[in-house]
Amino acid sequence: MAQLQNALAALKARGCKPLCCSSVFETPPWGLQEQPAFLNAVVQVHWEQSAMELMELALQVEHDLGRVRAVAWGPRTIDIDLLAFGELELRGQRLTIPHPLLQARAFVLLPWAEIAPEFVVPGLLQPVDQLLQALPADERASIKRIGALALSDNA
Repeated sequence: MAQLQNALAALKARGCKPLCCSSVFETPPWGLQEQPAFLNAVVQVHWEQSAMELMELALQVEHDLGRVRAVAWGPRTIDIDLLAFGELELRGQRLTIPHPLLQARAFVLLPWAEIAPEFVVPGLLQPVDQLLQALPADERASIKRIGALALSDNA
């Protein structure tokens, strides 16, 4: 939980303004199964620069918080994904928006639906809550709300 709060503070310190944040959810690991549970949250932000600059900031914050990319989908200290950027659709070598697997991941859609259920995902043309409801019930049920992050500096 502290790493999530640290990541949020680091993003804020570098010009990324959080507007709202979902609860924090504990989820079974995705990809490599032999690792601890994940903690996930979705944060909506205001950002004045490009999507690529936001992705570069996210990668720098991950690095600063000790992220080492040793094993694909393996254990990590922090993982910051750019899920969407307004109505932008982008398919690049370094960045794809919307995130290419978000519609298959309950651990993304459940917290996202908490803060923006009606957001229509570009390219998928469905709102977040409909994408979530299309996933198997057991996947949704395996995710547990465990807390919240503080958006204000004095919390």
